[in-house]
Amino acid sequence: MEITGSTAYYAGLNAIYNGQNRVDQAAGQIASASVERAATSQSSDFQAERLRGVDRSQQMDLATSTVQLALGKTEVELGAKVAKASDEMLGRFIDTYA
Repeated sequence: MEITGSTAYYAGLNAIYNGQNRVDQAAGQIASASVERAATSQSSDFQAERLRGVDRSQQMDLATSTVQLALGKTEVELGAKVAKASDEMLGRFIDTYA
């Protein structure tokens, strides 16, 4: 009997990898929005009025990034569960037939 890599195990690892990338991107966007917001808080009143329209779109981007951050976290957690369950099943198959 030949035992090859489990497709479910690699799917779990792929989900972990994708979730981590999603978390990294979202965290970077949130951090850059914080830096931009701190820079605009030091500007003059005229500049602040002009940038308020931009702030609304940034708030939407910030909300989207926050949702992406939570989604990435969930994706990593579920990928780990899939990989663990697949690993346990492979161990059970080996023990059963050994």
